[in-house]
Amino acid sequence: MKKHIKTAYHHIRRSPYQALAAIFIMLLTFMVISAFGFITVGSQIVINYFESKPQVTAFFQDAATPAQITTLENQLKATGKVSSLKFVSKEQALQLYKAQNKNDPLLLQLVTADILPASLEISANNIDDLASLASQVKSSTIVDQVVYQQDIVSTLVSWTGAVRKIGLVLIGTLILVSLFIMATIIGIKVSQKREDIEIMRLIGATNLYIAWPFVYEGIFYALVGAVLGWVITTGTLLYATPYLMSFLKGIPVLPANPYFLLALLGFEIILAVLLGLYSSLIAVYRYLK
Repeated sequence: MKKHIKTAYHHIRRSPYQALAAIFIMLLTFMVISAFGFITVGSQIVINYFESKPQVTAFFQDAATPAQITTLENQLKATGKVSSLKFVSKEQALQLYKAQNKNDPLLLQLVTADILPASLEISANNIDDLASLASQVKSSTIVDQVVYQQDIVSTLVSWTGAVRKIGLVLIGTLILVSLFIMATIIGIKVSQKREDIEIMRLIGATNLYIAWPFVYEGIFYALVGAVLGWVITTGTLLYATPYLMSFLKGIPVLPANPYFLLALLGFEIILAVLLGLYSSLIAVYRYLK
């Protein structure tokens, strides 16, 4: 093993430009994989955050009785789509209004509990169920108005789905390109060593023995590219965290969980080893045939 690693080191040192090309394509691939991982996890956190908030608010008519409100609540719970319900009375609505307008005494004097409607704040288990819940609430005779940010929610879900699809296609394309370039580079190096390989075969060396230095070389390129890609992407994310946190304003996406970052690095290292191994074996055994 030590001898194979030493041979791989000599291969790399003798063709630095080919080594840089292989590392660079792997760097790009794993930068995209890291960025896709951040975006996927971050978008899921954003969706979970909005799912935990009251997404549908029903304002009741003044004539609505407690019994009627309780009946509506039970009907909503029976659907199995509701994660939480919160009834806000007129008095509680007034307290919220005062808290929101505490710096404007004139507005506080003009509003009393009587003119504020009681409401029901509804959160769904799944963000896709909001439309049906809003429709059900609107059909109630005791509901005066329903506030439902349908456009915002729909845009969020569609944007997240589109990003995931584009990311998967881009990653798949880059992985295929990486395999092709790596196999080409390793193939060139194998062909440059054809005389040495012929001599090794004449003295009884197996194909696996001949392949090992090139396999280690491919794994080295993939590992260096993966680690550099992760470091650059993670470093960029950490640098931008203060600016992104001020933009997100309370959504708990950042700072990034260190365990997630380490898990992502571990996944990329395993993927890099597999990519380097597979591309090298393709190149070597294609020549040895």
